Amino acid sequence: MENTHTTLQQLDAAHHLHPFNDNAALARKGTRILTRGEGCYVWDSEGNQLLDAFAGLWCVNIGYGRRELGEVASKQMTQLAYYNSFFGCTTEPTVRLAAKLAELCPGDLNHAFFSNSGSEANDTILRMVRHFWAVQDQPQKNIVIGRHNGYHGSTVAGASLGGMKGMHKQGGLPIPDIHHIDPPFWFADGGDMDEETYGRHCAQRLEDKILELGAHRVAAFIGEPIMGAIGVYIPPKNYWKEIERICRKHDVLLIADEVICGFGRTGEWFAADYFGFQPDIMTLAKGITSGYIPLGAAMFNDRVANVLNHKGGELAHGYTYSGHPVCAAVALENLRILQEEKIVDTCRDDTGPYLAQKWKALGEHPLVGEARIAGMVGALELVPDKSRREFFPDRGRVGQLCRDIALRNGLILRATYDSMLLSPPLVISRAQIDELAEKAWKSLDQTARELGMATG
Repeated sequence: MENTHTTLQQLDAAHHLHPFNDNAALARKGTRILTRGEGCYVWDSEGNQLLDAFAGLWCVNIGYGRRELGEVASKQMTQLAYYNSFFGCTTEPTVRLAAKLAELCPGDLNHAFFSNSGSEANDTILRMVRHFWAVQDQPQKNIVIGRHNGYHGSTVAGASLGGMKGMHKQGGLPIPDIHHIDPPFWFADGGDMDEETYGRHCAQRLEDKILELGAHRVAAFIGEPIMGAIGVYIPPKNYWKEIERICRKHDVLLIADEVICGFGRTGEWFAADYFGFQPDIMTLAKGITSGYIPLGAAMFNDRVANVLNHKGGELAHGYTYSGHPVCAAVALENLRILQEEKIVDTCRDDTGPYLAQKWKALGEHPLVGEARIAGMVGALELVPDKSRREFFPDRGRVGQLCRDIALRNGLILRATYDSMLLSPPLVISRAQIDELAEKAWKSLDQTARELGMATG
């Protein structure tokens, strides 16, 4: 086992470029090689069992090791491994998945365009939104507004729509006619405002930007209902309703990037349901297949689709694997499991509230300035002084320290700056939530001691 582990690390260092990594530093350290998973646990090549409190990358909603998905994939591969969606063709799983998504998505989001990832779905949306206005003789209405520190993928268009400065430094981004506003992050800038006042204050930033640029120029606003990658920023409940009101007032399309939140993450099927707003367009990926196979989708409402279908002419956009039949078959099986086993309902009514209770209790730790959670997604904001809303001066060092300590304790959490991020499989049990909370508290204690802080 040791020889295999070492050989794989050497091959990885020699030939594999990892996303979002300093690959030279990673090669010196050596990668962690995961070998199997079951339920909420994964095992690495050194035999360590880890409770995956991050569901892979926000995505393994039904947990690891569900044989049904592999069986469906095998059956579809044997029957028809591939056919494209070009030239007036399609396959049965693709059609049935489009119809299923129309059934599940809120409102009249009845039209699916399939991609391989959330990044590609957001690329699709950028093109289709601009095309939507252009074919209605408004080509100047091509500006899309996103948010600073938002994340919409790492492709050229996706990274441009997102507002992460570190990504913009690489590759000459953002591309033209994409603007950004500040996001809602109460811990950083909420001041003395109550939740409702702060929600209106943050939404007003969008209207101010629309008026600055001119509503005749602004095509759409895009946002993650809960901003994940930057640190799980959960907005006030009224924020998205205000955003929707502003978009309707100025005839700006409203895009919800539900790549992280979709398919039960908030305890509702979609975060749009959780916050009570209706997007015109929605981006899906991750939980659509529980990460078992790559798939993304852009959902369009009737208004947008009718314009694209009746005025747009040929849709000069697509991918070789758009609507791949194996991916679609796996997605349908994943959605069947989520529905028939009432996994989303259980998260909403039982395990979600229980997890919130345990997570909020972690907020009492001296190292934690804020414990925020919505359904099955949350964060602990690690701070130097619990009595004041302020960050560590060298943001990121403490989060990485805590993440590494948690790993040694058999718990996978993600660190963004000094926020410890939570996103477990939706099938996590109460007993596993207890284990998660116990290991998280232990890791916080050990981190505090490493920093020379009292643990209480």
